[in-house]
Amino acid sequence: MSSCPFEDLKARGFIYQNTSEEAIKQLLAEGPVYFYAGFDPTGDSLHVGHLLPVMAMRRLQQAGHKPIVLVGGATGQIGDPSGKSEARVILSKEVVAHNAECLKKQLSKFISPDDAVFANNADWFNGMLYLDFLRDIGSKFSVNKMLTAESVKLRLETGLSFLEFNYMILQAYDFYMLNQKYNCRLEIGGQDQWGNITAGTELVRRIAQQEVHGITLPLLMNSSTGQKFGKSVGGAVWLDRNKTSIFDYYQFWRNTDDADVRKLMLYFTGLPIDEIDNICAASINRAKEILAYEATALAHSQEDAAKAYLGAGAKFGFADKENKIPTTSSIAKVQADAAVLDDLPTCNVTIPEEGIWIVKLLVEAGLCKSNGDARRLVQGGGAYLNDVRIDSADRNIMKSEIPAGGAILKAGKKNIKRIVAQ
Repeated sequence: MSSCPFEDLKARGFIYQNTSEEAIKQLLAEGPVYFYAGFDPTGDSLHVGHLLPVMAMRRLQQAGHKPIVLVGGATGQIGDPSGKSEARVILSKEVVAHNAECLKKQLSKFISPDDAVFANNADWFNGMLYLDFLRDIGSKFSVNKMLTAESVKLRLETGLSFLEFNYMILQAYDFYMLNQKYNCRLEIGGQDQWGNITAGTELVRRIAQQEVHGITLPLLMNSSTGQKFGKSVGGAVWLDRNKTSIFDYYQFWRNTDDADVRKLMLYFTGLPIDEIDNICAASINRAKEILAYEATALAHSQEDAAKAYLGAGAKFGFADKENKIPTTSSIAKVQADAAVLDDLPTCNVTIPEEGIWIVKLLVEAGLCKSNGDARRLVQGGGAYLNDVRIDSADRNIMKSEIPAGGAILKAGKKNIKRIVAQ
């Protein structure tokens, strides 16, 4: 990691806009700085589209700075109009409170709770008197200036409620409160948060006479589809394993477009930049495996990531099964073993000394309906034993070719059986 945290974020592509590059560099160089990002609990789970600011916070924490993870128990009752073409569904206070607890649990996997503050803006908004807030805080805002914010301008055509119009003021007040409670000096948010963030820096300057700063992160898009990052065929890719299975979560990352792999590795893994470049140059598919493994380990666990990697490898093949491409990722320590093979459908086969005809083996394993089907499969290049293509329909498979834990026999990419020799 670069000795300058701002330069580290910049080199990895995290910086889109900032209030003052030199001032932020100096601020971060002075010592541990409290900084924050906010997450509105509009649902009970984050999805991968939420993760860019989380990863930026993680890197700043690793550099010695102090993250404040702010869950919007109050602002979540309103809904941020930024990036939305219509008003969000208004949730009950009870649902928002439940969602806030779920998000806190998920975020603690990325941000070490031992050296961070987890806050909820319901703590200062729920008991606030409306007239006091209008007089003390509302008086500091110019409606003319608020109307120039991109998030507001985009909604004026489709309609913006007074409730949503207030969101910018509430988020600005969050920054002021965190500045007062923790001397928070920096806010991080998505590209569409620039107006809200600068409203906060201005409010702190006017009330507390203190200079604070903001950084926005780029909008992450899929290169081939032009969609916002985080969408799959089935919809959003959630961190909650009950909404998106761990295997599907892994596969989402594994199926990254070639053009996006390096960018996503810079964002979503902790691997050094030169190592990422070397891996991408050596094998783009190995880079995808490492990206998927690292992203899954972060959101779930290394054990879950290893199982998903091995399961996907058993099903679709490995890009670097023998770990020939150097990497500091712990994926290099993961070995295919019988415990993972146990999850595959198994066929026990008696193999005589002279071996078993591959055509007969495919039929006995239930991968082909007849000898004719099996012959055509082999002749078409679709039969594999332990990821090695069977090149002849006359071949016999010897018992010595079946490891103690079993062998993987494939008919095409998706029809798989674990073969155990008797």
